[in-house]
Amino acid sequence: MSAQRGVAFIVVLWLIALLAIVLGSFALLARSEGLQARHLYDTTQARYAAEAGINRAVLAMADPDPLKRWIPDGRSYPFSFADAEIEIRIIDESGKLDINAADVAVLEAFLNGNGLDMFEAQALAAAIVDWRDSDDLVMPNGAEDNEYKAAGLDYGPRNMLFDTLSELQQVLGMNHELYQSLAPSLTTHSGMSLPNAAFAPEDVLRALPGMNVDLARMLSEQRAAFDPQLGGVAPVMPDGSAIMAQGGSGTYTVRSRATLANGAWTELDATVRLGGVALSGLAYTVLRWQDGEPL
Repeated sequence: MSAQRGVAFIVVLWLIALLAIVLGSFALLARSEGLQARHLYDTTQARYAAEAGINRAVLAMADPDPLKRWIPDGRSYPFSFADAEIEIRIIDESGKLDINAADVAVLEAFLNGNGLDMFEAQALAAAIVDWRDSDDLVMPNGAEDNEYKAAGLDYGPRNMLFDTLSELQQVLGMNHELYQSLAPSLTTHSGMSLPNAAFAPEDVLRALPGMNVDLARMLSEQRAAFDPQLGGVAPVMPDGSAIMAQGGSGTYTVRSRATLANGAWTELDATVRLGGVALSGLAYTVLRWQDGEPL
């Protein structure tokens, strides 16, 4: 009889242990689902706040008073929205290097200033021009069909203008890591052979004729310190011409980062052109939209 009671006691202990494991599993699952739901809620809230930042930037750039418009040279514009802190940075596309319009010398200077040695910069710049021009003639150090075949690639240059910036990754001599580092300073939307120094990132400034590293850094610092609303002396180019920070081309890259009080954040990176599509009723047209990567 005592033996039976002992066995029953052990069975009861096992059942209690099993129930504890099951309950613990349910509790862990419920906690995990709660955390996932919270993360989804925070991410969604931050995303909509970041989208509000994009719209706020468009409103600022469409202000009819040029002195009240935000300056699209990459400077920070922070503000609060609902429960989020938002930071906006805007770059006018005219300040970027247009890979469809820049000549080979400017491309070489830009690539050399971004870490490529002179031979690599010359070769890649020529390959970019060979990709976008309409002929099959190889530029010095450039690349047409035979050079791509010799490199083991089953394609050649399109001999047409770049449709998108990401197409640049297919050019002989370009790789993903280099493209990622260069892309923020490049565009296909300005149509300008020389970038607008009023809005150009520092690495683009270095590529302009008459510029060097020290001049580009000094000009970038002077430009960042200048605010048309506060007056002061506008920065000038090496040839003495003043840089007009007001206005803009109407096509901008806007980076909007929204951070919640608990630290959750979302970053959006969009290229927009002011002036909407009639059917959508929007005040701008989206040319590119990308969710930001965690830093």
